[in-house]
Amino acid sequence: MREWSSRAVAASLVAIGLTLADPARAQIAHDLAAPPPGATLRAVTAAPADIAGRKAVRVELTDAASAGKPGVDFGDMPTFVVIPANVRDATISFDMLSRRNGKGPADARAFAGLAYRITQGGERFESVYLRPLNGRKLNPPAPRDRRAIQYFAYPDWKFDRLRQEYPDGRYEAGADIAADEWIAVRIDIDDRRLKVSVDGKDELSIDETKAEPVAGDVGLFVDIGTEAFFANLTITPR
Repeated sequence: MREWSSRAVAASLVAIGLTLADPARAQIAHDLAAPPPGATLRAVTAAPADIAGRKAVRVELTDAASAGKPGVDFGDMPTFVVIPANVRDATISFDMLSRRNGKGPADARAFAGLAYRITQGGERFESVYLRPLNGRKLNPPAPRDRRAIQYFAYPDWKFDRLRQEYPDGRYEAGADIAADEWIAVRIDIDDRRLKVSVDGKDELSIDETKAEPVAGDVGLFVDIGTEAFFANLTITPR
């Protein structure tokens, strides 16, 4: 019987319109009933939890980070659960619930979301996070009603610089969300293009993100004064 090499099989499949699955492009899924295998912590704690009828992983800043200085220990900083992924472009979906934990300033907005393209041990990454207490469900005053979703790129393009240099608000958007309720988030990452949908509704679209696209890990991101819960993380590489 003739032995077929993997290259020959692949060539034959291409000839009839099929391809072998590329392991590097395989979908990654974690239910997040507990921190995933291989996950590491960067200035956060993480533990299994039951919240609002669902199993999730609970994430918040360490006490040391919460007691630190803004711009050094928190505030668009590398504060996340790092999950191995090695993806550059992908569609990433997850569910999250966040709320204040009483350990931050009065203007804390239950900041939580996703970091991606994490490299250099967390010294470079991009992120999309939500401010549920700015959600339109709560009727916040302007301009807070347009600041429920935020993109930033660490270390050079944090939210305050983006607002200063782009006063049109192109790197943030409003959303029909609130704190202490489950929110379904989908992030489409394609080179420097980014789209964010919340509970099935497209809310933020960016044509030119602020970091060089590279493959990296993903992270469950939280910021000051926040207790966040994450579930059902799915990463589908492009």
